[in-house]
Amino acid sequence: MNEQELEIQQVALCRKYGQSCMVPTPDTKLGFALGTRGLVPLNGLRHPPTGDTNGWYHWCGEELARAADFFSPMHTAHVKDKCLEALQFLGLPPAHRFLVAGEYVDVWYDPTLLEGLTNRDATP
Repeated sequence: MNEQELEIQQVALCRKYGQSCMVPTPDTKLGFALGTRGLVPLNGLRHPPTGDTNGWYHWCGEELARAADFFSPMHTAHVKDKCLEALQFLGLPPAHRFLVAGEYVDVWYDPTLLEGLTNRDATP
């Protein structure tokens, strides 16, 4: 998939859920739980961007661990290599979550992702 096709897909997904599209730039960072790759479901949530991070955290499987090293920093440009399936969701704005399990896809707004930003620890 080329960049133009990806952008069309991201905008279409955001429109489907009635949201503006806020695709992070490739040089921003997100948190990805690399040790969970291959598990189901794929999960993602987005806090507001801060510094050089875009607010996204992705992990696979049922459990969201609270260990400080659960998430590894990764440039957004590398999502296509590590978790292609997550690319279409990256345009969702802060305070959104997604879950993908096979054909099942759920996207929802979670206002708690906007709370307590000044005291937020390294994990979602």
